[in-house]
Amino acid sequence: MNAPLYGPPDPELDRLLRPLFRAAAPAGGAAVVVIRGDERTVACRGHAVRSTERPVRADTRFELGSVTKTFTGLLLAEMAARGEVGYDDPIDRYLPADAAPGYPQERPITLLHLATHTSGLPRLPDGVLPGQVPRWFTRPYATFGPAHLLRALPRTAVRGTPGTQVRYSNLGCGLLGLLLANAAGQRYDDLLAARVCGPLGLMDTSCGPGREEDAGYRRGRRVPSFRLPALPGAAALRSTADDMLRYLQAHLALDAVPLPERADAAALRTALNEVRRPRTDGRRGGPRICLGWNHRALPAGVAEPRAAGKPVLPVPAASDGAASDGAGPDGAGPDGAGSVETGEVVYHVGAARRSTAFVGFSPRAQVGLAVLAGGQPLRSRALVQSAHETLRVLIAEFGES
Repeated sequence: MNAPLYGPPDPELDRLLRPLFRAAAPAGGAAVVVIRGDERTVACRGHAVRSTERPVRADTRFELGSVTKTFTGLLLAEMAARGEVGYDDPIDRYLPADAAPGYPQERPITLLHLATHTSGLPRLPDGVLPGQVPRWFTRPYATFGPAHLLRALPRTAVRGTPGTQVRYSNLGCGLLGLLLANAAGQRYDDLLAARVCGPLGLMDTSCGPGREEDAGYRRGRRVPSFRLPALPGAAALRSTADDMLRYLQAHLALDAVPLPERADAAALRTALNEVRRPRTDGRRGGPRICLGWNHRALPAGVAEPRAAGKPVLPVPAASDGAASDGAGPDGAGPDGAGSVETGEVVYHVGAARRSTAFVGFSPRAQVGLAVLAGGQPLRSRALVQSAHETLRVLIAEFGES
């Protein structure tokens, strides 16, 4: 396996990445990770801190925003593989008796519902918005802690029947992180470090600010770092291009990142295979939802592997079941898992106050892309569109080479 190339990529790859760097905020700086088979490239542009003109490097930390949800999904799969929790466990099992949200008890919200945005929970907890307004451009969620969340949950209305419709919910994924921490008797950050980040060698990935991170700016003024004390499992992680390279490698091939030789390494290997399996069927043209990841099929011919015998993750067996209403995971097999198509892209996007993140990969083509960019959130849509297009082109051109 080739060592990563740092600095300017080869001319052809540089041509492919130019639109992506142009889409990033000029003053914010960006780091891009590209994996094509055994080739690894990390390319950086711009400055991490404008006042000192410190350049963005492979070890510059960025806020991941909602890409954090993919780590929480991996943590769920790892704990399920150990038998510590079950996908169908009701959330009440890991909450104080008086803290559960109101919903029909005959169809409880499960851990799988939280991971797949099918819980019926709203995007944010009840009562959090009024406290945001005075701090909207600084730290809107910084004063909303776990105690506030537990008081808000009983007042939080559930829309519809759990497991029947996809509704994106930061509350759901953040609550999942809290429940997993409760099940293990550890803080979310410590649990993630012990079960995921440590074994994968992600030494600079955590919820804490750590070293000075890439700075975002609004109207020339530096934007404070993001804080989400009540729901770290939804959007609180920071990471680097180096760590995102290892994270992508682990999802593309089970043996790409050597794991410590210990008995529980098998659980993480199982989890890495589980998280990319679609759990919903993508009704109404939307993506199918995996454990924390989004999944879309690619057009025929786009995702063919470069050469026969290329190591890829094993494709799970197709399930005979189908979701009863075309949206939820409950009818898609014994654990909500469906089949994985030959041509696929698995991805997630995150937008925080100071940066935008995109992570995506094609297991079949053995291609991955991670983009970490500082700057104004208003530019994030163009950056994300460019990242999707760049990943598609990388898959197509690598498959033809």
